[in-house]
Amino acid sequence: MCGIAGIWHRDGSPVDAHLLVRMTRTLTHRGPDDEGYYLHGSLWSPTQSTSREAAACAFPLGHASLPDLNPSPFPGLGPPRLRDVTRSSIALGHRRLSIIDLDAGRQPLANEDGTVWVAFNGEIYNFQNLRTELVGQGHVFRTRTDTEVIVHAYEEWGTDAVQRFRGMFAIALWDERKERLWLVRDRMGKKPLYYAQLGATIYFASEIKAILAALGDTPPLDETALSDYLSLQYIPAPKTIYRNIRKLPPGHEALVSASSMTLRAYWDLSFEPSVSDHSEKEVADALYDLLQEAVRLRLVSDVPLGAFLSGGVDSSAVVALMAASSQEPVITNTIAFDSKHYDEGPVARQVARHFHADHHEFQVTPQCWPMIDTLAWHYDEPFADPSAVPTYYVSKMARRVVTVALSGDGGDENFAGYSRYRFDVVENQVRRWLPGIVRRRVLGALAGLFPHRPNVPRFLRAGTVLSNMARDPADAYFTSISGMPAADKQGLLNGSCRHALQGYSTVELFRELYRKAPAQDHLSRLQYIDIKTYLPEDILTKVDRASMAVSLEVRCPILDHVVVEFAARIPWHWKLNGLRGKHIFKKALRRCLPAAVLDRSKKGFAVPVGAWFRGELKEHARSWILKGEGTRGFLDGNRVAAMWNEHQESRRDRSMELWTILMFNAWAKRFLA
Repeated sequence: MCGIAGIWHRDGSPVDAHLLVRMTRTLTHRGPDDEGYYLHGSLWSPTQSTSREAAACAFPLGHASLPDLNPSPFPGLGPPRLRDVTRSSIALGHRRLSIIDLDAGRQPLANEDGTVWVAFNGEIYNFQNLRTELVGQGHVFRTRTDTEVIVHAYEEWGTDAVQRFRGMFAIALWDERKERLWLVRDRMGKKPLYYAQLGATIYFASEIKAILAALGDTPPLDETALSDYLSLQYIPAPKTIYRNIRKLPPGHEALVSASSMTLRAYWDLSFEPSVSDHSEKEVADALYDLLQEAVRLRLVSDVPLGAFLSGGVDSSAVVALMAASSQEPVITNTIAFDSKHYDEGPVARQVARHFHADHHEFQVTPQCWPMIDTLAWHYDEPFADPSAVPTYYVSKMARRVVTVALSGDGGDENFAGYSRYRFDVVENQVRRWLPGIVRRRVLGALAGLFPHRPNVPRFLRAGTVLSNMARDPADAYFTSISGMPAADKQGLLNGSCRHALQGYSTVELFRELYRKAPAQDHLSRLQYIDIKTYLPEDILTKVDRASMAVSLEVRCPILDHVVVEFAARIPWHWKLNGLRGKHIFKKALRRCLPAAVLDRSKKGFAVPVGAWFRGELKEHARSWILKGEGTRGFLDGNRVAAMWNEHQESRRDRSMELWTILMFNAWAKRFLA
């Protein structure tokens, strides 16, 4: 796994080599093993930096301490002096975490005549088959890396090469002949890629902080992104918290020329059923074979490899399939809590013993508070999934024994594992029986007669159920997954933020995705929404930043795009069978997992933040939430204080709202203060 960065001055003005180094070295945590730079037709490595050069490379916002500015040059390259490389208007930077072909896999990497250059973050799992095909077409390889496959695949098939890649990737490729920059991101959004188009210049990087290092001044905040964040606890693509910086969405590519930038989708997911003429058993068997193949492809590594294990079905399945394909015990890593309600440690230990794994465990306690600031730095923008804390710790623990870890992410989105799917499907069935005017007027009025009961399960909240059935499907789903009700958010934003929104509402994103989803049934439309929003922007962002913070590569076999496409074509009632989620997935896994694992109720990767706010973290959290930079600048302080008091007095569980405010303030302290 790696970090990439780059600059293209499309007006032909020269790139400042110091600026490129500054951008790239903010990503050292993503690639601690090596660095490389492409400027003006050749590789370049900074050596023997003067004090003036070292000062120029200091991160302008004061957020990162850079490593030694005197790395060893690439053997035999004889790097040119700075004045020889500053003529280039295009520059690529790369930080490397060595996984495959440890000695020869340095980047940026070029074709034979130096007309195509690539900086790459990720893994192409089918690179060996592609390499064989390309050699048959006459291409000559100098390394054993998947990176070089990208270069020759582009030479052979152009930008259509991405259709052949099976993996996770963010790619920046410079075509010297066409004077064209190709930016591309994997289908599911496992690897990040950000860009900023300012005048004639394009900046791009694996993380926002690298672009900030180039810009110097902090860009203005995007109030619509803040509104999205308060509702969703993450910021959906293509937005970032900054107006002038954007995410390249998953499954998209950008073609940049001297005069234009074209953004287009190269992949989408269809939920049109196509396996209905097969029996349920035949589909389950085919699914098992695909999962087995996806795991096997992800076991290729020249460094130690292990797995995350929570004890749930998804991670247990990955460990089971790894054990079946490996001669050595699988190295497993899990997180435990001192609260039995949240602790999956005992279950994970049982699974590890069943597969004779080499098991490691770490307990998360409220003493994790110092990590809040660390997480704010690594996530670059407000991010409020509390499970980022244990994800960081399990990554840190795993990195002590492995460099690559497989995870079970994706099972819930692919196979309808979340309880919210069950509730929404039932609500929608009732909704279809009633005319819209009846739902809106009668059910909406009845909902107001029931007291608000946020501390009980959703299916027992009569007011919530009636209110959701009064809404249209996309609105109801948005309401059910929002971490902050619309009325609360409206009151929380201060006057200037509300004015800047000019009536903008985050729910429009869900309405658009629900409408355009290539699906016929309600459940598949909800899955499509999650795969376009929650999965890449919350789950995969959480895992990427937490793991890369400690230089750990994480691979997600259940999110292999071949598996995802197959799952999408399975009829919805084979995923959600009655009120049983993951039905076909569990049926496929019965040959490798014990019934005790498959039939256990889902617990989820939760964190006891509500109790922490009333207990060990109370004093720390009070100061950060009530007096933080974000609260003072963008929120209504009185409303924040009211939420805090409601939670402390147990009148209402405000843990999610308060965590959202806390992480916004932690980000603001790092990047706005």
